[in-house]
Amino acid sequence: MVDNGNTYGERVSRLVGWGHWFAFFNIIAAMLIGTRYITQSPWPETLLGQVYLALSWVGHFGFLVFALYLLILFPLTFVIPSRKLFRLVSVCFATVGLTVLLIDTQAYQSINLHLTPVVWEVLFSDESSNVTADLQHLFVVMPLIFLVELALAEWVWRKQRKLSHKHVGRPIAAIFFVSFIGSHLIYVWADAYFYSPITAQQANFPVSYPMTAKSFMEKHGLLDREEYLKRQAESKGGAELVRYPLEKIEFSRRANSLNVLIVNVNNLRADALTAERMPNTFKFASENLTFKNHYSSSNDSFGVFGLFYGLPSSYASSIKAQSSRPVMIDTLLDQGYHFGLFSGNDFEEPLYQESIFVDMPKQSFDLDAGNSSDIQAINDWSNWVIEQSDSPWFSYIELTTVDNFSDYDTKAKGNTTEKLSINYYESATSADRQLGVIYDQIKALDLEEDTIVVVTSNHGTEFNETRTNSWGANTNYSRYQLQVPMIIHWPGKVAAEYTHKTSHLDFSVTILQDLLGVSSNPSDYASGRNLFTERPRKWILAGDSRELALITDTNTTVIDKFGNYKLYDSEYRRLTDENPALPVLMQGLTELQRFYTKSN
Repeated sequence: MVDNGNTYGERVSRLVGWGHWFAFFNIIAAMLIGTRYITQSPWPETLLGQVYLALSWVGHFGFLVFALYLLILFPLTFVIPSRKLFRLVSVCFATVGLTVLLIDTQAYQSINLHLTPVVWEVLFSDESSNVTADLQHLFVVMPLIFLVELALAEWVWRKQRKLSHKHVGRPIAAIFFVSFIGSHLIYVWADAYFYSPITAQQANFPVSYPMTAKSFMEKHGLLDREEYLKRQAESKGGAELVRYPLEKIEFSRRANSLNVLIVNVNNLRADALTAERMPNTFKFASENLTFKNHYSSSNDSFGVFGLFYGLPSSYASSIKAQSSRPVMIDTLLDQGYHFGLFSGNDFEEPLYQESIFVDMPKQSFDLDAGNSSDIQAINDWSNWVIEQSDSPWFSYIELTTVDNFSDYDTKAKGNTTEKLSINYYESATSADRQLGVIYDQIKALDLEEDTIVVVTSNHGTEFNETRTNSWGANTNYSRYQLQVPMIIHWPGKVAAEYTHKTSHLDFSVTILQDLLGVSSNPSDYASGRNLFTERPRKWILAGDSRELALITDTNTTVIDKFGNYKLYDSEYRRLTDENPALPVLMQGLTELQRFYTKSN
């Protein structure tokens, strides 16, 4: 099918000219739709950040639309020389492209993710969801976009000669080219010099991959590596990466002046707490408040981060860069608490020094060869408590015996798994004897009536119970690696056993509300709620810097930072033919973004 009266070359030449102008007007349309990304992203405070935003807006959408034209429509110009058929194909392609872009802006607004095949599948898998309904409503405008594109195609065809005679094509192309190259060069500089008002815009637009060139700059003498590393160190705390808390903390009543003791037994899983394995702690739990369905916020040492900050581990790197202490710690300091920090391994985990207890002195000791390091830490704690005046105090004891369970030589028979398991529970029994010393000291020092005592762990451990070749910690988000003890002695509260789901993210909320008199909404400073709130919750949040785990009563959804997910049942068996509930997924993804500052 070809047109009569024109040669093939003339038809192709005119279609190429028409295609360039058609692509230009669609660039303008894409830029207008793209303003939705700008309104939903942090507005740069600096002039350079605003200049970069403008250049990237013009350059990115100009490049994106024109690249699609060159890759798809331009080759079709030589295959479909019929102007009517080619224009119809172009209109259909542009309609689909703009509709998908419109849907992506809505997805970005709803869950802060751009469209990928996985995100698309999840978004449209639950037709009863309000978000899905909103996205499907966008398809209603598709016929309107088609009609506008059809009218645009006809208008450009009729005005093509006039447009060509204005000689504005090259200046317009130069503007898009300079904007595209300029934005990438500015980002290269910003990335090398840690200029956050620009680097924070990295993921504003879809299919955006700003250029970086630190190695190239260093190779050609444009970047001094020592100065770069110095700037990297100096940048810590200089950029406001997260706003934590979101609002100023408010107080509704006078704080209670109870002391606080937190005992963290590293690597202790919940099912180790039995009358046979840990008799001292089992008795202590039966006489106090026990949370039987409690989860750490991480499957690694960053469970302590969630315990103190009430935030998912994904915020840890930003918190570290800002050197922001937990709201709970700052509030205790403001109310005059003295701090005593004790560890069986001298706080070997950098998390303590770099974030939780930053700029706070830790008690160190010379190890007595006759005692374990944990017992020495407990003895030093006892001596420290005796020295305290009438001011309330907060103390933290880290016990590491269970961390080193593989060092136990129980001469157990059986396969490797059985030996490891026996050694593990032997170490738990040993830790229980150390905890028994603490319980005795609490009584001997008359602390029962004026001290909140918390016994918990940073994470659990697994011996391949999930049959996924998972051992130890930080390998999956099963209950073996996440469920940990949570026992609280709280003066004035009657002993009770709670079976509702609770999380490490709830702990700081509980201390701030029930001890320190904070009246602010917990969502202003944490991702959890009060431990004693027994109403059902849709999910428990856990994860690390790379992944998020949303744990419900029936399944566990693990999502990475790109929106890819895996679904597991309650026994942590992979479910390949099911999708996670969209509301749960959206709430979890939203929780990972809530505290990022809007001032970048």
